[in-house]
Amino acid sequence: MKTTSKLKIYLREFKFLAKGVLSIEHPILAHIIPMRRCNLSCTYCNEYDDVSKPVPLDMMYRRLDKLAALGTTAIIISGGEPLLHPDIDKIIARIRHHKMLACMITNGYLLTQERIQKLNQAGLEYMQISIDNVNPDDVSKKSLRLLDKKLQWLSEFAEFKVNINSVIGGGIKTPEDSLVIGKRAVALGFSSSLGIIHDGLGTLKPLKGVEREVYFEMKEIGKKGHARVNKFQDNLVDAKPNKWRCRAGARYLYICEDGLVHYCSQQRGYPGIPIEEYTFEDIRREYNTKKACAPYCTIACVHQVATFDNKRHPQTLPAKGAVARESIQTIRRVYQIEQAEKAEA
Repeated sequence: MKTTSKLKIYLREFKFLAKGVLSIEHPILAHIIPMRRCNLSCTYCNEYDDVSKPVPLDMMYRRLDKLAALGTTAIIISGGEPLLHPDIDKIIARIRHHKMLACMITNGYLLTQERIQKLNQAGLEYMQISIDNVNPDDVSKKSLRLLDKKLQWLSEFAEFKVNINSVIGGGIKTPEDSLVIGKRAVALGFSSSLGIIHDGLGTLKPLKGVEREVYFEMKEIGKKGHARVNKFQDNLVDAKPNKWRCRAGARYLYICEDGLVHYCSQQRGYPGIPIEEYTFEDIRREYNTKKACAPYCTIACVHQVATFDNKRHPQTLPAKGAVARESIQTIRRVYQIEQAEKAEA
């Protein structure tokens, strides 16, 4: 059963790749937030709060329906912690209803055998779990010791593909733990990847000493997935900029819990248009817009999406982006004030 399910996923991924190559008129990947609240509070993370309520299901349906109408191929659900959303299975099922690939990024703490089976039934196709260290510390509680039983359940019951991502930089005290985590992931039949933690702008954190050694050793570890470390990160390790054409806002969309489209999690504010009002004209404009933050960007999924178009269509519109990222709370307050002013007008 598991083998058959994963073969079907590979077939759908092949169709996803073909569609991305053949057409530039649709988003390849959309990253959507149904739940900003998280059950953890890792000190390096700027993508969560501890107060937000779940986005209502009908609102999530409208956003997913619009993404499908734009021709989006794959959806990543994250947060915060998406498994806190009470209707997460219905959200996944809605993605699959539209024949889009259904993916999730989670810290894994809320996984149980029953929860994994429900994710199978909903049609989840890909899960990434971030594990930062072997033992929890004051920087991160996403530790292998606390999550290993969850990983064993995934290895036994999950009918979807699993990638284990570890990170270095950003205050992680034991970078050598990434090697232990990567080897454990491969032993359980998962793919593994390694991320360089971005700074407040989502840009470069160059690696030195043990961190650098760990990075290059991780590249040689066993089973690899599409989230594997790549040439973009190789340059960043050496503090070299990357020359590429970021297609955020077009081929990659980041939709926050308020339903606004942003370039990515670290460049909120551009273009700032509600997804339900987003048009193909917006996609064409952002496809041709240079991104000032691109040379030192560390956001792997945006890099990967850009490979479809990096050798075609030079960007002709002036650069945007690379602004200091405000706090989530500040952005939400500004948005709510704007909405109230529109209502009064």
